[in-house]
Amino acid sequence: MGRLAPPPRLPPRTREERLSLKTFTPDAAAALAGPEWLRARRLAAAERFAAGSLPDPSEEIWRYSRIGELDLDAYRPASGETGGTAQLPEGTAERAALVVVHNGRPSRIEVDPALAATGLVVADIADLPDGDDLLSRTAVADAFTELNSAFIPGATVVRIPRGMVVDLPIIIVHHLDGDGIASFARTIVLAGENSDATVIEHQSSSDVAAFSDPVVELDVGDAARLRYLNVQDLGARVFQVGYQTSRVGRDATLQSSVVALGGDYARVRTDSRIDGKGGTSFLTAVYFADGSRMHDFRTIQDHIAPKTTSDLLFKGAVSDTARSVYSGLIRVGKEARGTNAYQTNRNLVLSDGAGAESVPNLEIETNDVVCSHASAVGPIDDEQRYYLESRGIPPEVAERLIVLGFFGEVLDRLPLSEAVTGLRGTLVRRLAERAGESTGGA
Repeated sequence: MGRLAPPPRLPPRTREERLSLKTFTPDAAAALAGPEWLRARRLAAAERFAAGSLPDPSEEIWRYSRIGELDLDAYRPASGETGGTAQLPEGTAERAALVVVHNGRPSRIEVDPALAATGLVVADIADLPDGDDLLSRTAVADAFTELNSAFIPGATVVRIPRGMVVDLPIIIVHHLDGDGIASFARTIVLAGENSDATVIEHQSSSDVAAFSDPVVELDVGDAARLRYLNVQDLGARVFQVGYQTSRVGRDATLQSSVVALGGDYARVRTDSRIDGKGGTSFLTAVYFADGSRMHDFRTIQDHIAPKTTSDLLFKGAVSDTARSVYSGLIRVGKEARGTNAYQTNRNLVLSDGAGAESVPNLEIETNDVVCSHASAVGPIDDEQRYYLESRGIPPEVAERLIVLGFFGEVLDRLPLSEAVTGLRGTLVRRLAERAGESTGGA
């Protein structure tokens, strides 16, 4: 199959052009249907958004980004219709619950009756009597979080009650299929004290020009164990600005992972706040960009309480003229004595025209801590390539094996081994497409 031509790259817009929005106004937010409390929340967020300003590439947090190309007036909020097709990710046939999210709106929800009877809640926030109390419990306000809050058609809420162990994964499938639409998906996961669960989100789209502004809120209660995986496989003309925030309680453990393969420009800001003594946050990511795609990651490992741990490992590869950016901060507060925090970002550059930026940072306000950060950007090791080729392996296959081995350290940490097998297959196909070969012998 031939590869899609890269989408045209738009010139940066002036600040004045980017501030004169006509589509995403308070009036437009007020016109959306929903319960009265949600309509009031939307309007307040839209007014805050209108009173603020859009990010600019001159700001440090948006450095290296392509935010200057975003023309919000080229998009419109998705209509209220539900439906769409849902393609389940491989390895997820057995599940505790399934949510299908079409253009940002939860359109189909299935929950195991036995789990629902014992307290598991998987629902649209608009249908919950306490929905107003659940929105924005952990999210930090910025322009795109406010925009999401102003135009969300609904939100997926997963609430695991105290002490419940959910053996099978909770699957949330997102699909975009409207040309010129803007999608504002919201996912809220509340893991009760001493609970245990796995949540997997999968994002895909048709070949459409669309804007995606998803927000994910993870609240991990004391002694709870939550595994979260987001697989982003959007089309080549989707512009995404995503945000994931988490709060980790006392003696709780969060394992949060991202696999980023799609989009034109795809950004994810991840804020992990560890505010309970003994809490642990593991953050991992695998990303591969070819063509003219760009992946942009910004992370904060925020240690508030003492004796907390965080460990971040992000690995990416770029080819053709694609680019990636990683900027991370470990922040240790004054009360967070005994912190252990680690941050590692490594990148393979597979083509002369590709590029990667890696900017790790530390901000430490107390003593008695162990913190480290490391980053690397470079081509495939010549000795590894020579070793494989000298044993008769074709160059394109040798490169693919090296890249898959490079990603293996992160893939081995992902939850749900059946889904990871499918992801390995996807990576094999993408790398083979880059080389213009068949995957039959991979």
